[in-house]
Amino acid sequence: MGAVVGKTFYFDFEVAVMEWLQSVLGEKSIGIISMFSAFGEEMILIAILGFLFWCYDKKYGSYVGINVMVGLVFNPLIKNIFWRRRPYFDHEAIKCFRPVEKNADIYDIAAQGFSFPSGHSTNSVTAYGSIARYKKNKILTVAGFIIPLLVGFSRVSVGVHYPTDVLCGWLLGLAIIFIVPVALNKVDENRHWIVYLVIFVFSCLGLFYCKTSDYFTSLGLMGGFFVSLLFEKKYINFENTKNPLFCVTRIIGGVVVYFAINTLLKLPFDKDFLNSGVFMSGVVRSIRYFFVSFAAIGLYPYVFRFEKKLLKAFGEVRR
Repeated sequence: MGAVVGKTFYFDFEVAVMEWLQSVLGEKSIGIISMFSAFGEEMILIAILGFLFWCYDKKYGSYVGINVMVGLVFNPLIKNIFWRRRPYFDHEAIKCFRPVEKNADIYDIAAQGFSFPSGHSTNSVTAYGSIARYKKNKILTVAGFIIPLLVGFSRVSVGVHYPTDVLCGWLLGLAIIFIVPVALNKVDENRHWIVYLVIFVFSCLGLFYCKTSDYFTSLGLMGGFFVSLLFEKKYINFENTKNPLFCVTRIIGGVVVYFAINTLLKLPFDKDFLNSGVFMSGVVRSIRYFFVSFAAIGLYPYVFRFEKKLLKAFGEVRR
């Protein structure tokens, strides 16, 4: 998709604020501030969800994960309706210091996505807000408030979002963490699959109009996650652990599985096709991420049952 794609709309004060911030902070300070964006990105979210689900409390992890997955899909569903171009597309004085896809052209909307609302802001609220809401701990509540603020501030500072993008991203995240759990609580646990199905079918409406890769990625992740929760409960039913060694190995193993499966499933396809932005490449992307999610959440926990046997065998070898 070329640089002419998308719609430009903004308040004058937003551009003024962004230009002022970048001029006052300078490139070095913005480089430091941009690190806060990582709290709304893939690696940290995987690590957090992995720790909660694989180690600490899978019910807690499921609660947070469901909200995060819904946010990941609903954000691009809205983005692809408004088609708002990123600030640096239309204002030369605003520089892009942290593109969404570092290996793609910063003006490639299919790769970089649209601007409204901010996905990082939505992710930070659904993740850290859910963590705080589930536990109702004062420290977690403070963190659940401060981290999204820092993430949102970083997205404006690096030039990829208008302030209203961030504000609406936060509001979307808040709506999700208050509405989705209520919907699930009104349904018997054995019938949660009905809620998952309704959410997924509604999310599939994006197949008719969404053009950006983030939608197809998120749709696959969410579908795989929902199926994994049902599959794990029925066929795996692993036990959580407080053992530090098992926690570390579970998280490392899960991250390896996630990226290894993702890489393997790319091999049968031409790289140009995968990056083409055409509908079928998006469908392939969704299917790929469905299996990545299912492998990491549904199948991978099966290996946890061998942990104690390995630890016992290792102890005997040391003797």
